[in-house]
Amino acid sequence: MADKTILIVDDEAPIREMIAVALEMAGYRCLEAENTQQAHASIIDAKPDLILLDWMLPGTTGIELARRLKRDELTSDIPIIMLTAKGEEDNKIQGLEVGADDYITKPFSPRELVARLKAVLRRAGPVDEEAPIEVDGLHLDPVSHRVTIDGAPAEIGPTEYRLLQFFMTHQERAYTRGQLLDQVWGGNVYVEERTVDVHIRRLRKALGSTYDGLVQTVRGTGYRFSTKG
Repeated sequence: MADKTILIVDDEAPIREMIAVALEMAGYRCLEAENTQQAHASIIDAKPDLILLDWMLPGTTGIELARRLKRDELTSDIPIIMLTAKGEEDNKIQGLEVGADDYITKPFSPRELVARLKAVLRRAGPVDEEAPIEVDGLHLDPVSHRVTIDGAPAEIGPTEYRLLQFFMTHQERAYTRGQLLDQVWGGNVYVEERTVDVHIRRLRKALGSTYDGLVQTVRGTGYRFSTKG
C-alpha cells in the first residue's frame, strides 16, 4: 500500500502541501498539479495509483476532468476521490455519478483523508472472486452461493444475494441507486430505480435484526454497506 503514488490536484498550494505532508508521513509518494491541464499531463506520464481531485478548479473543473478520465480506457481504472468544499448532497451525487470512487468534504483531518484513501485503494485492488467473505458473523461463499448468519443458513433470493455480494466486496462507500442497478442488475436491463429500494428492504429482512444495520441508507445519495454506525 505504501509504495503507491497519489496525484493531488488542487489550485491552492497550502492545501496541496498539507495533504502531501500527511500522505508522505503515511508512506505514499505524491505528485501535485494546480489545474486540470497539469493533472492530465501527470496522469499520462506517471499513471498514479489514485487521484485526489478538487471539485472547484480554475478553467476546466475537477468534475469535468473526472468524467473525461473515466471515459478513457487508459485512465478509467484509476480511483478518484473528489475534494469538495461544498456539503450539498447534489454535488456528492454528481461526483459519484461521473465515476468518482469517494468524496471528502473540506475541511477534513489528515487522518480521515489517509483512512479514506486506504479504503479506496484496498477496494481498487484485485479481488479474489472465489474467496469467502466474512463480516462479523455474516458469511458469504461465492463458490456455493450460500450465505450463513451466525452459522445458520440464510433464506436469501438471487437478487438479494448479488446485492449482498456487491456490498460485501465494496464496503464503506456510498452508491447511488443508478450505480447499484448497473453493478447488480447490469447496465442493459431496464429496471426502475425504486426497485433497488424493494430489494434493499428484502435484503435487510433476510439479514435479520443483528445485521440489517450493515446496509445503511445515505440520505440524498443511496446506500452503503458499513460496519461503522
